[in-house]
This record gives sequence, structure tokens and C-alpha cells, in this order.
Amino acid sequence: MQPVVLLISLILMALLSTIFLLAARASRGPGPGPKANAKRTGLIWALTILGVIVSVGSLRSWPHALASTSDALEVNVSGGQWWWDIDTTEIPLGKPVNFNVTTEDVTHGMGIYDRDLTLLTQVQAIPGYTSQITYTFTEPGSYQVLCMEFCGVAHHDMVNEFEVVVVEE
Repeated sequence: MQPVVLLISLILMALLSTIFLLAARASRGPGPGPKANAKRTGLIWALTILGVIVSVGSLRSWPHALASTSDALEVNVSGGQWWWDIDTTEIPLGKPVNFNVTTEDVTHGMGIYDRDLTLLTQVQAIPGYTSQITYTFTEPGSYQVLCMEFCGVAHHDMVNEFEVVVVEE
């Protein structure tokens, strides 16, 4: 996704640079003609339509977790320099989990990683505010919670773990 965004950004910057160069060149020439306002109006409409198309195209489903789900398991996570406290050590497989994340001191970034240290989901932990992220685990096993924002000298020690288990019904 990042290479596509980079390419689109570069193309749009080149287009904007070209428009600025043309505008600068036109400012040195003769005054605007009788149809200048019609051209400007057409350009504004074209750019507006292009902006709407780019916005709609870029708002497709992102691979991030969905907003909080009411039938999900509630897991409270609090952080501080330099620890994570999770109120449960076992999470059921296949059930949505609402992580309610807060911190007591400075801003932390809570990331949940699988056993291969692949980032699954993340959320900011902000003092005085409870952030929520919902995630459904599809693989049983051990998962780590790591801090993703430098928070001081022992930042690297901000690690906690929990297990995702198969619940027999």
C-alpha cells in the first residue's frame, strides 16, 4: 500500500508543481482573456471531481481492526513507565476483543504482536483517556504487547504477554 500512496503523492506533487509553473508563466504575459473565468471554473470543478474520486478510492477497507463491538470480550490494559498491566492472561480464540487502553504517565503506543513479531493491531495509550481497539484473534498461541513509542530509558522493557486459547463449548 505504501508504494501506491508514494506514487500517487509524487504524481500529484508533479501536477501541482506544473500548475504553479504555468500560473507563474501566465502572470508575466498579457491580461486574462474573456473566457478566463470559464477556464478557471472548469479547472476548479475538474480538480474537485478528481479530489472526490481519489478520496473515495482511498477510503476502501483498511486492514485495521473495526470499532468497538458490544458483544466482545472486554480486556483492560493500562500502561506506565515501563510496564503493561493486562487484566486477563487468556483470551478466547475467534471472539472479538475490545482492548480498553490507558496510561498513567506519558503517551505510549500499544502494539499487539504474534509469535513471529508481526504487528497485528495497535492503538495510542494517552494519559487521562481510554482508547479502544477491537481485534479478533484467528490463531491460538502466545502474543506480546510492546510499546511502540519511545517513552524513556527502559522503553525496551515494556513487554507483556497473553495467550489466545481454544475454548471448548
